[in-house]
Amino acid sequence: MSYEDPRAYLLGLEGIALLRAFTGEFGRDFVEARIAEIRRVLADDAMANAAVEVDRVDTVTGYRLWSATYDQPNSAFDIDEPVVKEIVDSLPVGVALDAACGTGRYAEFLAGRGHRVIGVDGSPDMLARARTRVPQGEFLLGDLHRLPVADAEVDLVVCALALTHVPALAPVMAEFARVLRPGGHLVIADMHPERVGLGSIPAVRGADGRPGRLSAHRHLIGDYLRAALPVGLQVRRCEEPGVPASDRPEPADRTGAFGAPGPWELWPWCLADMVPEAARAASAGVPALVVWHFQLAQT
Repeated sequence: MSYEDPRAYLLGLEGIALLRAFTGEFGRDFVEARIAEIRRVLADDAMANAAVEVDRVDTVTGYRLWSATYDQPNSAFDIDEPVVKEIVDSLPVGVALDAACGTGRYAEFLAGRGHRVIGVDGSPDMLARARTRVPQGEFLLGDLHRLPVADAEVDLVVCALALTHVPALAPVMAEFARVLRPGGHLVIADMHPERVGLGSIPAVRGADGRPGRLSAHRHLIGDYLRAALPVGLQVRRCEEPGVPASDRPEPADRTGAFGAPGPWELWPWCLADMVPEAARAASAGVPALVVWHFQLAQT
C-alpha cells in the first residue's frame, strides 16, 4: 500500500527543479517562480483533499486487469521499438524467445522477420491475446525466473518492459543465459531507473474500483551489468532514449489556484502538466528507457 498525495508529487518536482537551479542551471527568476508556485500548491484546498491509498498489485493480477487495453497507444512503445527493431534486424534469423511477451507485440515482429517464435508470459489473459495475434507462434505460461524452455534452445531473447517488475535482475539474467545458445543475443528494453523514480509505474483499477499500481523496482544501469557479466553476457550496445520533445508539457502562466488534479489514472502525467516549468526542469536530460544488446559468450 502506498499513499499518493498530488501535493507530494508536485512538491517533489519543484524540489528537483530547485536543486538544479541551486547548482547553476537556472537563475533567480526561475527560483522565485518555483517558490511562489510551491506556496500556491500548499494553499490549494482541492488538492489537499485528493490524496488516495493505492494498492501494490502483483504482475499476474495487474496484467489481467490491463490486458484488455494494453495495446492501446502507449508512448513507451514508440520509444523502444525503433531501437529494438534496429538491433534485431541486424541479427541472423533463428529461434527467438519473446520473454514476458504480453499480447505478442514483439512476437509478431519477430515472426514477421522469419524467426520461429516462442512466447512466455505469466498472464493467461495476455497469452490468449498473443496466440490470436501470432497464430504461428508457440506461447507458454511461465515465469522469467523459471522459463519453460530447454538449455541452449534459442538464438535470440527479447524482453521488453518487464524487468522493472522483478525485484532482482541476477536470477532472470541467468535464465536468459541458460536458454541462449553460445553466441546468442539478448535484447532488453525497460523503463529507465530515473524515470521510475519520477513515477513511471503502471496504474490499474481493481474489480472493486480501488486504485492500484503494478509492483515496480528501480534497477540502476550498473545493476544490469552486475547481473549480466558473471553469466557470460557481453555488452554489445546500450541506448538511453528520451521522451520526444513534442511530448513534453509546454510552460504555462499559472498565477491562481490549481483546482482538481485530474483523474487518478493519469497521475503523475497530468500532475506534471500542472507545473510544466518545474516538470521540464526536473526531467530535462532524464532518459525514458534503457535498451540493452547483450551477446552470450562462445564456449
